[in-house]
Amino acid sequence: MLVRVFVPFAFAYFFSHLFRTVNAVLAPNLVGDLGLDAAVLGLLTSVYFLSFAAMQLPLGILLDRFGARRSESALLLFTAAGAMLFAIADSVPLLILARALIGLGVSAGLAAAFKAYRGWFPIPRLPLVNGCHMVFGSLGALAATAPVEMALGIAHWRTIFLVMGALTLAAAAILFFVVPEREGEPRSKGGLREQITGILQIFTSPIFWRVTPVVVSTQAAHIAVQTLWAGPWLKDVAGLDRADVSQYLLLITAGMIVGFPLQGAVAERLQRFGIPVTRVIPVGVVLFFAVQIPVVLGWTGALAFVWSAYGFLGCVTILAYADLPQHFPPALSGRVITGLNMLVFVMAFTFQWGIGLVVNQWTPTADGVYPVEAYQAAFGLVLAVEIASFLWYFLFRPARRPAQTPRV
Repeated sequence: MLVRVFVPFAFAYFFSHLFRTVNAVLAPNLVGDLGLDAAVLGLLTSVYFLSFAAMQLPLGILLDRFGARRSESALLLFTAAGAMLFAIADSVPLLILARALIGLGVSAGLAAAFKAYRGWFPIPRLPLVNGCHMVFGSLGALAATAPVEMALGIAHWRTIFLVMGALTLAAAAILFFVVPEREGEPRSKGGLREQITGILQIFTSPIFWRVTPVVVSTQAAHIAVQTLWAGPWLKDVAGLDRADVSQYLLLITAGMIVGFPLQGAVAERLQRFGIPVTRVIPVGVVLFFAVQIPVVLGWTGALAFVWSAYGFLGCVTILAYADLPQHFPPALSGRVITGLNMLVFVMAFTFQWGIGLVVNQWTPTADGVYPVEAYQAAFGLVLAVEIASFLWYFLFRPARRPAQTPRV
């Protein structure tokens, strides 16, 4: 199952993070070619998250009804079309449309894989398997840093998007023709009303709402910064040139590559000693808060440590994706993951665009450099939201009630 199931889904997920992160490196090119300010750049990049989030609830129904293989391979066709439109677009509205298509198409990269893995791998192994899957996403993010910067030396950014679109088509074909159908896979067979009933069961679950806020806020903060605002922060606050910025973005991704499988392996091992994932996550979250403090303050010492630790610790709440579906019937697992994912990416859109709006309240220099105070205000607000959601995790104690299995 490693070759026929894990590798195709992981390869497809590579492109989700590649498209998500690439604008952090391309930002100077987009600004230079199109004359964008911070707010418009934030909107253009973050619309990916908005379309990604908008697709999550329909995606959950598709996954539970038609399965992971068919759903994701079909959606990737939209990503390929969006990449090619982005390559030829000559206006901001067309670029926004293209970016929205890309986000819609890669919306199944995480949820489809996690649903498939739940059927093909033992449940105790899921934190590790899911963590290894996330490594491929991190490799996509890594490819969007220094390698893209190098590619810009020999090709225009529009050509790079054409190549990315063609490779996405290949990923869709591999998923469709290589991944097998699993006999006896739980499928939701009800009509639309029953499908919506399943979604309502998830969104009215106290367990869901205890865990969700901290997962949503920390994941959204990590995504919003790593995929766009880390680059401008390193340029404006730390005073780095483009080559150095791309190297530090690579360090963030390297931290993620190490963090996903290591945290999954640790969580798997601790479960053998009776320590659940729900006790591992809070420790990682507190450490993630600690590493954000120097970023919020605009401290530029030990940049390599701070930003690699940011990448490493920012992925700890992904462990919840393996734990939370276990509190619901198997036929709802796709909708549990996509419901959580929807909220993460709505908040990522809010954070990413919101940071741009806050930063834009300050006047840049003639060279386009925003002052440190702009980033302190924007990043500080994000951290405040994260801390509030963490307090909710401890203060909200839902009463236990027996799980109900809907007829879906």
